[in-house]
Amino acid sequence: MMAGDGLLVRVRPPLGRLTAAQAIDMAKAALRHGNGLLDLTNRSGLQIRGVTKQSHRPLLRHLIALGLTDPDPTREARRNFLLAPDWSPGDDTDSIARALLSRLDDLPRLPPKIGVAIDAGPAPALGLVPADFRFERSEGGTLLLRAEGRPHGMPTSVQTAAQDLIVLVRWFLETGGIASGRMARHQAPLPPGPAAEPAPSRPLERLLAQAPGPFHGIPFGQIDADSLAALAGQPGVIALRLTPWRGLIAEGGTTSPGHAATDPLLRVDACPGAPACPQASVATRALAARLAPHVKGPLHISGCAKGCARPRPAQIVLTGRQGRFDLARQARAGSPPEKRDLAPDQILALFGSP
Repeated sequence: MMAGDGLLVRVRPPLGRLTAAQAIDMAKAALRHGNGLLDLTNRSGLQIRGVTKQSHRPLLRHLIALGLTDPDPTREARRNFLLAPDWSPGDDTDSIARALLSRLDDLPRLPPKIGVAIDAGPAPALGLVPADFRFERSEGGTLLLRAEGRPHGMPTSVQTAAQDLIVLVRWFLETGGIASGRMARHQAPLPPGPAAEPAPSRPLERLLAQAPGPFHGIPFGQIDADSLAALAGQPGVIALRLTPWRGLIAEGGTTSPGHAATDPLLRVDACPGAPACPQASVATRALAARLAPHVKGPLHISGCAKGCARPRPAQIVLTGRQGRFDLARQARAGSPPEKRDLAPDQILALFGSP
């Protein structure tokens, strides 16, 4: 897709994991074929920024050679999976993901934004991360496949997970799910079958404590190629796991030079803003960095009313409009504002920032 600084090329590494060698090679590719900046997405993907029309195909060939994208675009489009990043080799999350990868050709094709969360640890960790179909554990320990927006899931198993998902996706398509756009908005009755108890959520700090390495927080989810290569090259690091929380897990590492998961900057959703995005009329991230310590809950600063950085409501949302900001509370970008036409200095004064 086109942005203000060139094409964005999205990469979904298999199992949400880059080996150290892949990460270093991807950093080189971002410098060679893009502008050297990479974004972490809220679905545990990466975006290489600043790619030109001339460098696009060479970059794709490079990513295919690294094993980071499928040479068949149809198969790649089906591989919209998000794993809880504390999985271990051979556990249920890992096993379900591999089973789905082996059945890619059997999965019906879905719109690009519709995805599958594979979150089969002791309790779900991805409840606030966008997804349409979820594998997760119930309060009683039952493995579930749950349609987003429905409180109960249906029992499944590692052995039947792929086939159960195929059946549920076919139901979604056959009952008009495409017209609804997302599973959470689809109101058709679910296929008949046993329902299990709801799944309780697992706090983020507990998940990160069980991860196979330290968490490296990245404000606004943007990292330059040199920093990515340096992180992958730290002593002991064998891989980088992507997370949907603006950070990477340095698998095998022992220290993190990045921001802690509790850093206020990591609570802020801020798109690249102007001039990086042609839709934006305001700069976003300098204001976000100054405002973050003064807002206790989720803060969203959007360059325009599309709200790409955060689709769900935030405690405070600032939406760019004609070079200034509109402010709303408990709202999404573009919602009717409480205050209009604010300059950055007025916003900082409202929240007690010097």
